Amino acid sequence: MTEAPLPVTRAVVQDVVLDAPVHIARIETRRITMAPGVVGGRHTHNGHVVGVVESGSVTFQVAGAPAVVLGAGDVFHEPAGTVIERWDAGPEGVVFVGHFPVPAGADPELRPL
Repeated sequence: MTEAPLPVTRAVVQDVVLDAPVHIARIETRRITMAPGVVGGRHTHNGHVVGVVESGSVTFQVAGAPAVVLGAGDVFHEPAGTVIERWDAGPEGVVFVGHFPVPAGADPELRPL
């Protein structure tokens, strides 16, 4: 006898361990769309960023690591204060959702380098 599929399944797709305890007062979630070929530029963030690519592709590179191409369904983590060398939209552009946890009184910031 074949078992019926479960009506709901859950899978961990990302489990980010932070390098130090962080007091989080809120999490801002953004859907960001980049046109084909847009180069995001070298940058840092004032807090961690975690997210998932919804459609298209992006070349993602954290300082000291090789560049990777992320596509729909792929998750990412940009550690707070870490240099992001590349966040470049692919030939079809990219749409992604980013979650920005921040302490009280702070707003998520992208700092171009």
